Amino acid sequence: MIDTLIPQIVNGLVLGFLYVLIAVGLSIIFGLLGVVNFAHGAFFALGAYFALTLYETFGWPAVVFAPILVGLIGMAVEVLLIRRLYGKEPLIGLILTFALGLLIEALIRLAWGAGGHPFSPPPFLAGIIEYGPLLITKYRLAVLVTTMALLAGLWAFLNYTPFGRILRAGSRDAEMVGMLGINLPRVLTGVFGLGCLLAGIAGVLAAPLWTVTPSMAAGAIMPAFVIVTIGGLGSYLGAIVAGLLVGVVTALTIQFMPEASAAAMYVLMAAILLVRPRGLFGERWERFE
Repeated sequence: MIDTLIPQIVNGLVLGFLYVLIAVGLSIIFGLLGVVNFAHGAFFALGAYFALTLYETFGWPAVVFAPILVGLIGMAVEVLLIRRLYGKEPLIGLILTFALGLLIEALIRLAWGAGGHPFSPPPFLAGIIEYGPLLITKYRLAVLVTTMALLAGLWAFLNYTPFGRILRAGSRDAEMVGMLGINLPRVLTGVFGLGCLLAGIAGVLAAPLWTVTPSMAAGAIMPAFVIVTIGGLGSYLGAIVAGLLVGVVTALTIQFMPEASAAAMYVLMAAILLVRPRGLFGERWERFE
């Protein structure tokens, strides 16, 4: 039993940390911009497809530029489209970002086709590591370590850099940040780009684990929304805890009750919201209530 349980928990942590990267970007965008970005999964898919193309053209080192491209596209989208949503009815934002997600997915199908593309991990990360009852591929272990390092770096950035402090302050009172003389439009563009960058990184890391298909956008956005809901809107710690919970619960359900795996995270969300309607770390946010 323990020989089966431990590998599944580790696999669940890998999946959970990938979900966390997506959900943290979604949470950051909502926290400051007040926009629920339904196109976030499409940026995740773009990261995977850009990584695939860069790998096939220039080799593995070029893959690091894939999430940067996604972040730049996100910044352009904020300037051209998202900026028009500020201060307007939230439903307009939902409709626009949902349509944007569909548009990006259609463009992906046009550029890369509707079929799946296999994407192998780099050769130096091929193989399996076995340590007692623990059995994990080298690439999954690398994803686990990388995502943990990225989240730790993001936490330090938000807490110990001037721009990070502006983000945290702006998530509470964006108007006051603007009154202090800070170029708020530029900050908002940077925030949306940062959220898309995180989604792109998750897409790059997930590409060798998942088949790269246009539908992977939908496979990423729903867990991200579930995680943000469980953790509490705008909560960085909540997104991490909720992401790991969802990943582990999903992995264990796949192992012991595969027919219920698709519903496991929704059952978890319902159970937590019955006890904590605002999520695990949710607070009262006057600007949205």
